[in-house]
Amino acid sequence: MKRVLAVLIALVALAAVSACGGDAPKNALGSRKITVDDRVAAPAMRGDYMSGSGSFDLAQHKGQVVVINFWASWCAPCRSEAPELEKVAAATKADGVTFVGVNVRDQRDGAAAYLADTKPSFGSIFDPAGELALEFNVPPNSIPATLIVDRKGRLAAVMRMEVDQKVLEPVVRDLLAEQG
Repeated sequence: MKRVLAVLIALVALAAVSACGGDAPKNALGSRKITVDDRVAAPAMRGDYMSGSGSFDLAQHKGQVVVINFWASWCAPCRSEAPELEKVAAATKADGVTFVGVNVRDQRDGAAAYLADTKPSFGSIFDPAGELALEFNVPPNSIPATLIVDRKGRLAAVMRMEVDQKVLEPVVRDLLAEQG
């Protein structure tokens, strides 16, 4: 019994630090595409871009596939996945895919420095209290997290891991190919 309890405690501890706690392996274990019949409407999401160049409202993007990336400046896997997100954003831009970042549980100066370093082609919303993240069921210990909303505004894929182009782009392309 003590051995089972020790293993359970170790697994819980590992799960708590596996997301943004270090060098998580790049694989699809933290990824799941939601079947069409099981999809539910994505939560409402709006906010001003950190750049000051307007705002984002998910409701205005029905008819498009939307990729939402939750990140923080202090998250090493978030930083290393940034160029991979850019590759997918560039490869799918002509198809009308929208990307938006959500900076969570961060300081504005750190977030601004991160954006200056990574230079994303898409805007990010500042969410210091993590309210948007919680609406999408993204707790702070599960970033980076990338969620994809289908053309009908439904949550279609959840990736609670550092993503790369070979994991993310096929999911986005599958959602683009869906009718409706």
